[in-house]
Amino acid sequence: MDLPLADFLQIDFPALLVACLAGLCCGLPGNFLVLRKQSLIGDAMSHVVLPGIVVGYLLSGTLDTIPMLLGALAAALISALLIELIRRLGNVEPGAAMGVVFTSMFALGVLILEQTGASGVHLDVEHALYGNLESTLWFGLNNWSDIFTTKGLEQMPGSIRRLAFVTLAVLLVIIIFFKELKISTFDPAMATSLGFNAKYISIGLIVVTATSAVAAFDAVGSILVIAMFICPAATARMWTDRLSSQLILSAGFALLSGSLGYLFAAFGPFLLGADYALNAAGMIAVIACILQGISMIFAPNHGTLGRFLKQRKAMQTPSQI
Repeated sequence: MDLPLADFLQIDFPALLVACLAGLCCGLPGNFLVLRKQSLIGDAMSHVVLPGIVVGYLLSGTLDTIPMLLGALAAALISALLIELIRRLGNVEPGAAMGVVFTSMFALGVLILEQTGASGVHLDVEHALYGNLESTLWFGLNNWSDIFTTKGLEQMPGSIRRLAFVTLAVLLVIIIFFKELKISTFDPAMATSLGFNAKYISIGLIVVTATSAVAAFDAVGSILVIAMFICPAATARMWTDRLSSQLILSAGFALLSGSLGYLFAAFGPFLLGADYALNAAGMIAVIACILQGISMIFAPNHGTLGRFLKQRKAMQTPSQI
């Protein structure tokens, strides 16, 4: 299939960039959620931000980042308070309380979408689930050098700017507070004894998670946000026991999932003779899950095959008395 460079740069390249940036901004904090056994928080955030985004639009009348971000953070705060209220008053297990709140908040967001005019301005249920990755266009690019020109930068899609800024901010937060995050993740009591308030660190992690979810939600939808919070980190965890190595591997798996998923969705059916494309966000999530499945089998230390080979080798090695 002959694809002119200008078409690729204006149509496919921005979508690829958004997919990879969304994977990074969600996948990096996802490592700490997975290690803390709080992966459901990422799932919850991807749902509870919907009513906040819709209300932010209705109050401001614009799809700009700041109003929607403030609305989503307010929704996340309200959800956290509701979870704590249900847990304490109803004596409900935290995971169950979280499940009740995030499904209720997402349903509330869907109802607001359907009963107001928000569904007519790019905000609708389909985009809430699958995102709007394919419609990310970067006009004015005819060759690679145009990306760095003034005109090219001026026409950069807002979703790329937003995701690039949030990804950089998340990366800086992890680098600056790496020691505090690491100690509070593996040993909260030790963190407290060293003068780190583990509770505040957890709250800060939730804020970072909510910000990442908001930044990615509009472009890629809740399905991909959930997948990127969990799959790259869980996949990387199968290959290493070092946190620093896990962060690097999770970034690699997020980039691999985003790029392969979009390319398969956009060009795979055409190569097989079909005249249609697949949903990019759904395919990226599928690729992320496939990488997780491969790692569960072939990872040397924690994979099924790796453990089997180690056990077999240990059984064949004669014991020394």
